[in-house]
Amino acid sequence: MDFFDQYLQRSQEIIGDRSPAEKHYDNEVLRWLRKGKNIKKAIDKANKKHPKEALKIDATNVDDVAAHYDYLMQHQEIINKMSH
Repeated sequence: MDFFDQYLQRSQEIIGDRSPAEKHYDNEVLRWLRKGKNIKKAIDKANKKHPKEALKIDATNVDDVAAHYDYLMQHQEIINKMSH
């Protein structure tokens, strides 16, 4: 198994299985983060567009949620670079 395959396997363990609706929600959060919004604003925007997938964040989980989406953003960038 090469490095890229190992990376993909590990990233799948971290991200987990996501439904199509969850992927759309995640992509909406990432879209707003890329536009410079903070995690609370990005989640709020995604919650309005995808209310069935809405996340509730507060002071107890905002850092974990931000870290998750930071990882997803970096993961997408790595996949884009590796596939070109």
